[in-house]
Amino acid sequence: MTHPTLQNDRFLRALRRESVDRTPVWLMRQAGRYLPEYRATRKRAGSFLAMAKNPEIACEVTLQPLERFPLDAAILFSDILTVPDAMGLGLYFVEGEGPKFERPVRTADDIARLAVPDVGSELRYVTDAVSLIRRELGGRVPLIGFSGSPWTLACYMVEGGGSKDFARVKSLALNDPQAMHRLLDVVTDAVIAYLDAQRIAGAQAMQVFDTWGGVLSPAMYREFSLRYLERIARELPRGEGADAAPLILFGKGNGLHLEALAATGAEGVGIDWTVDLGDAARRTGGRVALQGNLDPVTLYASPEAIRREAGRALDSYRDGNGGSREGHVFNLGHGMSPDMDPEHVAALVRAVHELSAR
Repeated sequence: MTHPTLQNDRFLRALRRESVDRTPVWLMRQAGRYLPEYRATRKRAGSFLAMAKNPEIACEVTLQPLERFPLDAAILFSDILTVPDAMGLGLYFVEGEGPKFERPVRTADDIARLAVPDVGSELRYVTDAVSLIRRELGGRVPLIGFSGSPWTLACYMVEGGGSKDFARVKSLALNDPQAMHRLLDVVTDAVIAYLDAQRIAGAQAMQVFDTWGGVLSPAMYREFSLRYLERIARELPRGEGADAAPLILFGKGNGLHLEALAATGAEGVGIDWTVDLGDAARRTGGRVALQGNLDPVTLYASPEAIRREAGRALDSYRDGNGGSREGHVFNLGHGMSPDMDPEHVAALVRAVHELSAR
C-alpha cells in the first residue's frame, strides 16, 4: 500500500539520532481518560474493550490528542493484554480494579497448553486499526505500534491481574524456572509476530512496555526480562530504508540496566523519571536514542513549573550528550493519569518545542 509522504518526521529522525529542528514529543497514554472527548467516546462505546476491539473507534481515539496538541507521533489505542487475551485467557475489566483474566496460568500444564495466537485472525482488529489509523493520519505524524514485554505479560497471566508484590509469578520463576522460560518463550514468539504484523499493517515505530521489569532483582531481571527483550530486538523484522520501523524498549524502573538495554540492538530506550537524563546519555554513549523522562506528576503543577521542569530535562540530556540534543525523544517517565488537565498537556508540548528549537 502506498502511503502519503510523512510531513513531520522529527520522531523517526530522533530515533535515528539525526538532526531535528526541535526535540520531538509524544506522551504515554496521550489518548486517554484525561480528555473529555475520550470519555464521551467511551460512554458511547460502552466499555474499554469495546473501544479497543473496534478499529473505527480505536482510530477515533488515537487521533483525538492530535486534534488538540501538536504532538510529533501518534500511538495506537489498544492494550498490552490483547496478546494473552488472544491466547485464550479471557480478559475482562473490573471497575476500580483494572484488568483480570478468567483463566490465569498457574502450572506447567497451563503453560504447555499455550500457543502463539494466529495474529491474522485473533488479533485482526488490532492490525485493521493500525491500517485505518495510518490512512487517516494522512502523513501528519508517524504511528507507533506496541506490545507489552514478555515478562510484563507473564506477570498478568500468572497473577490473573495486577499485583502488589507479584508473589505468584516470582515464585513460579524461582521454583520452576524451566516452566517460566517456556512461558516466556511462547509469549516472546507471540510478541514478535504481533509487532511484525503491526509494522506490516502500517506502524512506523514499535514500543515494548516492560512495565514490571523493575520489580525484579538484578539477577532475575537479566534472566527473566532482559533475555527476552534481547530476543525481540534481535529477531523482530524492522523493514528497510524509508520503511524501516525502529524499536523502543521502555521499562519502568530500568535505570540499573541502561547499558545492557543499549546493547540489545534496539534503536531507542525509554526511561522513567528516577534516572537523570544526562547520566543516561553518558552511560549509553550515543549507542541508542533515549526517550523520556519527565515525572508524570509534573502535569499537576502550574504551567510555569511544567515549563521549568521540561527545560531542566532537555538541558540535562544535552549536557550529557556532548552539547547536542540529537537522539532525544521527549516523553513522560510513565503514563498520564485520568485527572490531568489538558491545558497542562498543551503547556508541556509547547514548552518542549519552544525550548528545544534550533
